[in-house]
Amino acid sequence: MKRRNFLQLSAFAGVGLSLPMSGILNGCSNQLEHSLEFKNLIKGLLKDWSDGMLKVQINNPSNLEVHGALGCPSCSHIHGRCMDAVYPFLYMADKTGDQKYVEGAKLVMTWAENNVSQESGAWTVIKNPKSWKGITVFGAIALAEALHYHGHVLDVNTRKAWTTRLEKAGQYIYNTFTIDFTNINYPGTAVYGLDLIGNVLNREDFKSKSKILATQVKAYFTENEGLLFGECKKSSSKLSEKGLHGVDLGYNVEETLNSLVMYAIKEKDDELLQILTKSLNNHLEFMLPDGAWDNSWGNRMYKWSYWGSRTCDGSQPAFAMMANINPAFGTAAVKNTELLQRCTADGLIHGGPGFIQAGIPPCVHHTFTHAKPLAALLDHWAHLPKINDKTALPRATADGVKHFKDLDVYLFARGDWRGTVSAYDAEYHYKYDFRQASGGALGVLYHNKVGLLCAASMAKYHLVEKNNQQPQPGKDICLTPRVETFKDEVWYTNLYDLPARVATKDTNGTIELIADVKLKNVDRKEVESTASAFDIRYNCSANKTEITVTTQQDIKAQTAFVLPIISPNNEVVTKVSDTEITIQKSEGLVTLKANAPIKTKEILGKRTFNMVPGVEAIPFEIFFDRDIKEINISIIITS
Repeated sequence: MKRRNFLQLSAFAGVGLSLPMSGILNGCSNQLEHSLEFKNLIKGLLKDWSDGMLKVQINNPSNLEVHGALGCPSCSHIHGRCMDAVYPFLYMADKTGDQKYVEGAKLVMTWAENNVSQESGAWTVIKNPKSWKGITVFGAIALAEALHYHGHVLDVNTRKAWTTRLEKAGQYIYNTFTIDFTNINYPGTAVYGLDLIGNVLNREDFKSKSKILATQVKAYFTENEGLLFGECKKSSSKLSEKGLHGVDLGYNVEETLNSLVMYAIKEKDDELLQILTKSLNNHLEFMLPDGAWDNSWGNRMYKWSYWGSRTCDGSQPAFAMMANINPAFGTAAVKNTELLQRCTADGLIHGGPGFIQAGIPPCVHHTFTHAKPLAALLDHWAHLPKINDKTALPRATADGVKHFKDLDVYLFARGDWRGTVSAYDAEYHYKYDFRQASGGALGVLYHNKVGLLCAASMAKYHLVEKNNQQPQPGKDICLTPRVETFKDEVWYTNLYDLPARVATKDTNGTIELIADVKLKNVDRKEVESTASAFDIRYNCSANKTEITVTTQQDIKAQTAFVLPIISPNNEVVTKVSDTEITIQKSEGLVTLKANAPIKTKEILGKRTFNMVPGVEAIPFEIFFDRDIKEINISIIITS
């Protein structure tokens, strides 16, 4: 097949006129000028990450079990998907002429064939041949892109062998994938994967199945906000007790939506582009002003890494390629890439903004997956729309409260404050008690001057995917603000109260969200013989955020409101009094004031680190007693 750019954005000419897409090609011709800063950013990052991966690549011909693999600084095993690096390596080889990148690409493919390649055409997630094979679709896309755009840098025999291997992988995907055989990210990604491989190999049967999946996936967007659902086990059509679907922001924006956008553009699927435009706009509401994705509520948030999701590919393609529809999509692509840059050290992405300061080693998985979308953007650069960060993100200019009906999640904004309160009850899997932000909990509190202040973690850290998560360093202390008590050494908290309800009002310049919650254990049983029913009131004005927790019941067991504050270990913490504490951040002073003594779960000033979302925090707590049935704590930011 003649080498060309599959995603000629002229496909937009066929998009329905109901979308603001008129003139979508206008301005594309001069994009090299107005997007130069972004292009330089991704080129620099791609080189940095590619060199970082080469540094950890294992070159040991005497041991084929590791020879060619990317070693992981944080994990004791080899990640089966490290062959995804074939695409960024071949891109770099083509653009720089440096043979080291060709050798890097050959080595990762050699390792994969020696260790995770199966007769069926699949690759496995680890060396065990019985392990998960769905990841074949990601490796196949990487290999197809590499061969199509940069295969000419390979010798004839290698290119032929890789093309044959690609066809085997494509056949496995064709034979195995259905729209509901597992989490939606796999068949959703196969929509683009089968279409791409079909074009590379001239396999019309692959393209036909791609079209079938593309038609079927249109039913997987929620009724009100058009959010992609299906990030749960086989029961993807099963609704929660509140009638909600399983939705995960991280997987959606960093994986599935990319593939659907790239397919819809290429194949001129106007109906799908209409659906995706609405979906991208509503997903974008969850991007914080610093480019982070607020996945505090997502039902797979055990992989939340602030910039996205641990093992996904990155959100740049979907938002960059649709930037002419909404310029804020371009801002999202730029801001998130800048955040990834800030989380990079020694050529590898770290799993959150607190990793580097805390000295936590990175997982190489983040880098070999997130390098691919940057290579894809550069390969399509001549046809991209205007991309810059001049248009404000929705959450940067927001004011008031927005309720997402399909999630039962509330976003609030007033002045410089941004926050998320969640009563989302959809669960990923019944056997895990990790629990994302729910039960009327504060999932995120952010301030435009000082940044992230509160962020949800798993209620209890679990290796839900032991091959794709890092172990929790040190003591596991939940970072989600919450009410908690212990009875007979059993933990009860509002985080497990899935039926919790939230009411809101916005009067006289103050937003109020009121969560009616119960304290429950991991089995969702309510605590007995002590107070179990609480109201949590979140009041937000331009000057401060105030949290008030009350109960009308008798408190007979030690009960506290826990408020972990995100704080790197180089920030100075001062105890002004028993009821007032300050934290000096680079851009301002954070002051906590309470109506009862403020204590910590650790020694004052000592931090706890949590893998979700990859930050250090100080876990403050304020206790009720028999005479105190209301706790009030204010958070104030000053210069």
